[in-house]
Amino acid sequence: MAIQWFPGHMNAARKKAAETMEMTDLVVEVLDARLPAASSNPMVEELRLHRQRPCLKIMNKDDLADPKVTKEWLDYFNRQSGVDAVALSCKNPAEVARIPQLCQKLVPHRTGPGKPVRVMIMGIPNVGKSTLMNMLLKRRVAAVGDEPAVTKSQQRLYLNKNMVLTDTPGMLWPKIVYPSDGYMLAASHAVGVNALIEEEVAAFLGDVLLARYPELLALRYKIPVDGLDGIGLTEMIARKRGFKIRGGELDVEKGAHTLLQDYRHGAIGRISLETPESRREMIRSYAEAGDE
Repeated sequence: MAIQWFPGHMNAARKKAAETMEMTDLVVEVLDARLPAASSNPMVEELRLHRQRPCLKIMNKDDLADPKVTKEWLDYFNRQSGVDAVALSCKNPAEVARIPQLCQKLVPHRTGPGKPVRVMIMGIPNVGKSTLMNMLLKRRVAAVGDEPAVTKSQQRLYLNKNMVLTDTPGMLWPKIVYPSDGYMLAASHAVGVNALIEEEVAAFLGDVLLARYPELLALRYKIPVDGLDGIGLTEMIARKRGFKIRGGELDVEKGAHTLLQDYRHGAIGRISLETPESRREMIRSYAEAGDE
C-alpha cells in the first residue's frame, strides 16, 4: 500500500506558514537523523527558497542514528547553499544550547536593538520540534506526545531580547512521491496509525534492517537471521517471544509491533534507514522505472 497522510489541519498550517515566512529571518528544520532526506518536507524547502531564507537543519535523535551515516549526511547538507546542518538530541540541554549561536551565524545582519532574529521552527510530525522548543525556553511551552501531530497551531515566543521563535505544527505533504519514504516515515512514527498497516510497515523495516544491520537484529532477538526477509523476521520475533493468538497460532501482528517499537526507541541499536548514496540510488531506480 502507498502511505499518504495529510489531515485537514496540515493544509491550514501550510497556508499559515507561507504567511509567517515573509516575517521570518531563517528556518530551523528539524529532521529525524535516521532518515534525514525522507523526513525533510519538500514544502518547507519550497517556502523558504521562495522567500530566500537560510536554513539550519537539525538532525534530531542523533543518539539513535548510525554515527558514520550521520557524518555523511552532515557533509551532504553542509555543501548546500544557505544551509548549515548539525546533529544532536533535542533532549540534551547542552547540545540544544548551541542552537541560538548557530542561528545568529546564518543571519549576521540581524543584530542590535529592535532587530531580534526571527526563527521559524518547522518539520514533520513527531520529529521533536516541541521538545526542542521546551528545551530552548527552559520551560514547557509546547505539548509533547508519542503520537504524531500533537501541535496543531503556531505559537510565537521570545527566547530572549535577541531572538523570537515561531513554533509550527508538524506537517507532511499532500503526496509522498516515493513509496519507501512513506514506509520510513511510518516506521519512525511520523504518520497517523489510521494511515498504515503495521505488519506491512514492519516487513519493510525488517527488510532494510536485515540488509544493513543483521548483526544488531541477531543480537537483540537472539535469533539466526540468515535467509530471513522482513515478514519472516516478524514471524521469528513472534515465535521467539511466545506471541500467540487464540488457537495457538503466531501473533505476527504483535511481532510486527515489537519490531517497530524497538526501532523507534533505539532498543535494536543505532540505526540509519538511508544514506546519501542509497537515496541517490533509490531516486535513480524510480526514475528509470518511470515512477517519479
